[in-house]
Amino acid sequence: MAVTPSKDYKRQARELKKIEKRMARETAKAEKKAADEAAQKSAEEAAEAAESGEAQPETQGTPA
Repeated sequence: MAVTPSKDYKRQARELKKIEKRMARETAKAEKKAADEAAQKSAEEAAEAAESGEAQPETQGTPA
């Protein structure tokens, strides 16, 4: 009787591919989250700078 080779290597290859895909997806999600947080922080800083920039000319323009 002939012995057939195990197909376990195919299952392992599939699982490895799934794991690699999941890791890539999680990495992309983390990078996107970091980029969004950085963009939000810079937008908040720009808004604060704009607010403080608008308030200063008004006080400087009034005679003491």
